[in-house]
Amino acid sequence: MRVLVVEDEPYLAEAVRDGLRLEAIAADIAGDGDSALELLSINAYDLAVLDRDIPGPSGDEIARRIVASGSGIPILMLTAADRIDDKASGFELGADDYLTKPFELRELVMRLRALDRRRAYARPPVSEIAGLRLDPFRREVSRDGRHVALTRKQFAVLEVLVAAEGGVISAEELLTRAWDENANPFTNAVRITVSALRKRLGEPWLIATVPGVGYRIDTGTDTPEHPDSAHE
Repeated sequence: MRVLVVEDEPYLAEAVRDGLRLEAIAADIAGDGDSALELLSINAYDLAVLDRDIPGPSGDEIARRIVASGSGIPILMLTAADRIDDKASGFELGADDYLTKPFELRELVMRLRALDRRRAYARPPVSEIAGLRLDPFRREVSRDGRHVALTRKQFAVLEVLVAAEGGVISAEELLTRAWDENANPFTNAVRITVSALRKRLGEPWLIATVPGVGYRIDTGTDTPEHPDSAHE
């Protein structure tokens, strides 16, 4: 388990980090909101422990960003604000648990493990096809063990194609499932996104174009067309 601890009191933050490590829980520390957002953008965390009153973007703002990202990271708010109204507002922001200061490290560990168990039960399965590994929970993709960085839209398109398990998905269906309801049905966004996605995944090309029909993940029976194919 890897946890992000957002706490601006350095002695407390270090004590929590060291205590969690003794319990085999990896922990990174962010002393302010900007550092927290930076760490969240580059690392995959299983849980976030947030102090609400921190420099820069507040703990509340960090919670909003985590929820808006769709990452599903459970949030435990760790703060001195112990009034029922404070707790209510924390839960309304998306917190999954709330622990007030002062606290016992043992209780924090128990709560984190409980949150992680609940998270595991709701975790969607990892998909693997043709050397491609897609983790919808962590929003991570790798090909033959190599990490592939994708935009949100590219990930959404790939998720639909992978779920089809080699079946053909039309451009119209991709537009319906990976874009919102306001998408222009005559847009070339699908073609452009698939082309960029192919190049991100690298050679040999993994996404095949079925002329006049749509796209599919190539499982090895046919050779995918080049991404600049006129049939896209």
